Amino acid sequence: MPGNASVHVVIANKLGLHARPAMAFAETAGKYRCDVSILRGEQKIDGKSVMEIMLLAATAGTELCIEADGDDADACLDELRDLVERGFDEDES
Repeated sequence: MPGNASVHVVIANKLGLHARPAMAFAETAGKYRCDVSILRGEQKIDGKSVMEIMLLAATAGTELCIEADGDDADACLDELRDLVERGFDEDES
């Protein structure tokens, strides 16, 4: 039975969801079979689309809800949450 789960995250890296983090997010989500969506307020986008992620214009401190629906939803959300909390592994020095 498919799983449906969500997690709230806050964008931690100072440059927000620009091209590199958007690509990292979409590539990570793309490794999973589940559907992935990102919600920002009333806006809901495809979490596997780099362009849609960039159009969110999520800056540092923006709270997002990530939803996943499918057999591997929990594993997908765990990896995406970790990616966001690590600041997309960007060097902030």
